[in-house]
Amino acid sequence: MPGASGLDLQRMLNQTEMNLPVIFVTAHADVPLTVRAMKGGALEVLTKPFDDQALLDAVYHALEQERVRSQDRQELHRLRDRFETLTAREREVMVLVASGLLNKQIAAELGTAEKTIKVHRAQVMHKMEAESLAELVRMTDRLGLSSRA
Repeated sequence: MPGASGLDLQRMLNQTEMNLPVIFVTAHADVPLTVRAMKGGALEVLTKPFDDQALLDAVYHALEQERVRSQDRQELHRLRDRFETLTAREREVMVLVASGLLNKQIAAELGTAEKTIKVHRAQVMHKMEAESLAELVRMTDRLGLSSRA
């Protein structure tokens, strides 16, 4: 086809935030092209002539993968929304709790009473809708919040 190649189009799509699933259909596939396409995020490289079912399967797989990614993006958005409801102090407490510090240690680090930390911790758990410390740690990790090393 004249103009940009499929790899050029894929590169342009990757530079956008659309992040669409890509399936290559080509009559001239070789190993280097296939490797570049797959490294660029292509889900499949089909060589003409191909079985109709192979294309249908690839499209189904792409749609399913996009559905999962869409759900993941929505969940991350909801998580960020909950995080935005936390006060600055609650955010500090959340990161410190997720890093494994005890209430007493957090209180010493923040210069406040242990009872105050317990209140903040309870508020964090409530606002983040975390049912366990393990879930809060996963949320902190998912949000990309730095925890102490």
